[in-house]
Amino acid sequence: MSRPRETFNKKEQEKRRIKKKKDKEQKKLERKANSDSGKSMEEMFAYVDENGHIVSTPPDPFKKKVINQEDIQISISRKEPADPGDLIRKGTVMFFNDSKGYGFIKDHETQESIFVHVNGLECKIKENDKVTFETEKGPKGTNAVRVKLIS
Repeated sequence: MSRPRETFNKKEQEKRRIKKKKDKEQKKLERKANSDSGKSMEEMFAYVDENGHIVSTPPDPFKKKVINQEDIQISISRKEPADPGDLIRKGTVMFFNDSKGYGFIKDHETQESIFVHVNGLECKIKENDKVTFETEKGPKGTNAVRVKLIS
């Protein structure tokens, strides 16, 4: 019986494995040397200055501002109620299918196409009619409601 021959590839793999092991050991020693576990509690504290930067020195107690808890207001800014006149928009009926009961109105201000259903009509409309309408959010987008012809 002959003894197994070591090939070049096996030698290279062994060298890489030994090098990886040494690198791992060295990283372990570096982590131990730079560890925070030996530091005191004061050395591990970080502070935030008045500009929001993290610093290692505590803030000056003489620059401290006193704020009353009652002065703090946590709330959402309220919207002013919309003027009813602003809710009414004007547009032109671009398409309306009587048999299916729906169509689209092109808004004069925003030039957007708004869906209208027969249930949102207050009088009969046809294509190219000038109308006034209000909008509401529907499940698939904006819908025109309370649609009236402009006389």
